[in-house]
Amino acid sequence: MSNTDLSPATIAAQAAGATDRETGGVVPGISLATTYLRGEDYGLIRPENVYGRDHNETVRQAEEVIRQLEGAAASLLFPSGMAAVAAVFRALPSGARVVMQTGIYWGTLKWVREYCVRRAILLDEVEASDAGALAEACRSSADMVWIETPSNPWLRTVDITAAAGMAHKAGAVLVVDGTAATPVLTRALELGADISMHSATKALNGHSDVLAGALSCREPSLPMWQEIAVDRHDAGAILGPFEAWLLMRGMRTLPLRVERMCASALALATWLEAHDGVAAVFYPGLASHDGHDVAARQMPHGFGYLLSFLVRGDRARTLDVMGRLRLFHRATSLGGVESLVEHRHTIEPHTGIPENLIRVSVGIEDMADLRADLAQALAE
Repeated sequence: MSNTDLSPATIAAQAAGATDRETGGVVPGISLATTYLRGEDYGLIRPENVYGRDHNETVRQAEEVIRQLEGAAASLLFPSGMAAVAAVFRALPSGARVVMQTGIYWGTLKWVREYCVRRAILLDEVEASDAGALAEACRSSADMVWIETPSNPWLRTVDITAAAGMAHKAGAVLVVDGTAATPVLTRALELGADISMHSATKALNGHSDVLAGALSCREPSLPMWQEIAVDRHDAGAILGPFEAWLLMRGMRTLPLRVERMCASALALATWLEAHDGVAAVFYPGLASHDGHDVAARQMPHGFGYLLSFLVRGDRARTLDVMGRLRLFHRATSLGGVESLVEHRHTIEPHTGIPENLIRVSVGIEDMADLRADLAQALAE
């Protein structure tokens, strides 16, 4: 049976077949070497290993798990999600044009805006979940279209196949940030994306103890991908072997975690939508969500672990609700086994995020316990 016949659960559980070849252990070891031996003729003992900056077996093993989960031709790991974002943008020439979805993760948008100014890159921001608006932005030639689906924190969904058609018509590469979906729920490359990006810090690792980013491509001959690979090697934006090993260990349970988290997130979103103390809920699994139909097509196995809701009340009421929570940790980030809540307005005070919005990352705890915690926190 070839790996292309295997389900994500099997690929993840067996770490894409990685074992310790020297000891026979079912768990792969960690290769810490930064340099590699040469023979008496100064020929390499292992031709694929020259120097640790870009040659490490543990990192390669983790990349192979991601590659198979993504259905990709190649995958590369980076020391953070933002390092992966930066690697893509560094592959653009000065004077390039980028069409970028607005209302996405603020850290990405802030860095991209500043970088584009420094590099004289024309940045056009558009609400990409509006197919008409995206099509209009793609009428002019472009070098790259960047979308994030579902988006953070608004949970807007973008039709990846349609976006790919628009991007390619404009002569652009389509990059999809699928952090809130994971490859278990959406394989963006199979839907037409050229490059898939994930902050592996989040659900891929799933244990809030690793910073990492991942890029995967559909065609390794893509000039932008080749630029990214060369830049990573030469500039040294690499992931350490211990972090790669932890990431690989975390990914072994990725499908199980995502299944549990999606089921709980949908149940909590449905419950919150009916609650008198909640003004609105943003979750693509709800039939009332503007992007539900798109999400149902490209997220057939679940709608994700991330949701946001508006408390019926002002900032003080919202912070009071958050302060009462006992199981949900008040912390940044998302995708871990523990459930988190974040007051995005505090993090992004000047970006139009409402003061009464709470972003929720649903973990793997018992859903009834999480619901009870929300219920007591929302009680008047």
